This record gives sequence, structure tokens and C-alpha cells, in this order.
Amino acid sequence: MQDEVKQPKSGKDEVFTTNKSGAKDFKFNSQVVSVFDDMVTRSVPFYIESQRMMTELARDIVPEGGVVYDLGCSTGTTFLNLDRVLPQSVKFVGIDNSQAMLDQCEINLKEAGVTREIELRYGDLDKGVDMSDASLVVLCLTLQFVRPLYRERLVKSIFEQMNDNGAVFLVEKVLGESSMFNRLFIDYYYDFKRRNDYSDMEIAQKREALENVLIPYKLDENRELLKAVGFRYVDVFFKWYNFTGVVAVK
Repeated sequence: MQDEVKQPKSGKDEVFTTNKSGAKDFKFNSQVVSVFDDMVTRSVPFYIESQRMMTELARDIVPEGGVVYDLGCSTGTTFLNLDRVLPQSVKFVGIDNSQAMLDQCEINLKEAGVTREIELRYGDLDKGVDMSDASLVVLCLTLQFVRPLYRERLVKSIFEQMNDNGAVFLVEKVLGESSMFNRLFIDYYYDFKRRNDYSDMEIAQKREALENVLIPYKLDENRELLKAVGFRYVDVFFKWYNFTGVVAVK
């Protein structure tokens, strides 16, 4: 059996506990970074299980000497778990548009004793990404923050820079396929957040802050996007109401 999924420790998410009229757009600044791992665990259903599933899939996909790219690597949770199962010859490359996230990621990897070759660099995915010899590209709760105007271009660029038989893991918040189910799924999601001790005020303020920043697609739209750029195999490995995990192989 695998060891328990690793996750960095952080402070408790209290970013939206005070009433802020006219909330600004959500940003991954130092305040968010300091509580990010608590935030994502309490805000994303089965986040830890999704990490475990990606780790299992990666173990059977990434070859010796491969390169893993985590686009939107945040505090390094995915790398911490992949490090447990992938050969030491596999290189990690983390890219994020928040320098505060990159700094915390570097600290977390060092504290965990990760010794493999790692490159962390700043990058704005709206402007594309430069990669080479990619065996696996992880987009965990990342593509939803890329402006829709640039998403197809980004996914096409990822495909073109990947090795044959390389894979993409796409974990996303999604819209329901119909307006009826979309409303229901959102209600169930807010119930999930309440069960994790978020108040209605926190839920409402974060929703407002994310409104123009996180723009979800439908699951079928994401699948069609991956197929349209050329991926041979596309399948769903995780689904919870309005959150999904998709794996695509070149």
C-alpha cells in the first residue's frame, strides 16, 4: 500500500471571514499562500483523493528519465506525492504565476527532503509555456484560471511539446451539462463548504472574488478541447458533481 498522501501544513483559511464590500478579484498573494493548503482541502471535494489518484496514474505513465511539468504548481503538493513513487531520474519542473507560491513550494520541497532535480520558474500561462521532453503535464485546478481566449492555444502548445505517449492530468471545477444540474451541483458544493466550516458570508465573498478570475468549462468542453488538439485517449478518472479529473494521452 502507498503511504498516506502528503500535503504541506498551512494556517487556517480566514481570508474572507471579515465583511469586505466590493471584494477585489481573487489573487494568489502572500495572504492566500499562507493558508492555501487548508483552503484547497476545505474548498475542493476529495482533493487529497485526487492527489492520490494522480500519483497512481503517474507511476504507470512516467518513464525513467522523464520530465514532469506541474503548471500552477502552487505549494508543491503534487510534487511531494509524485516524489514518493517516481524514479529519481525523473525531473520536476514547476511553473506558477505567483512568486509567493514558488517561494513556498521551494521551502516545502526542501523541508520534505526532496533531492531529485527540480526547476521552479515564474510563468504566465495566458502567454503560453515553454517545455521540452515532457512525459507528464499536470494542470491541477489551473486551466480554469487561464483566460478562455488563450486556453486552446495553451493546450495545443502543451500537446506539441510533449513526448509521444505523454499524458496530461486535468483537474478542474466544471459547469453542469445542463442548467438544472448546474444549479443543483452548485448547491451541493456550497453545502460541502458549509460542512467544512465556511460561513455563508465567506462563501459569498469568495464567489464574488472569483467571478471574473475562475471561469469553468463543462466537462464535455474540456474533453473536446483535449481531443481537438490531438490527444488520442481522453478519459475521466474522477467526478464529484462540479469537480472532475481527466487524463489524456498523446
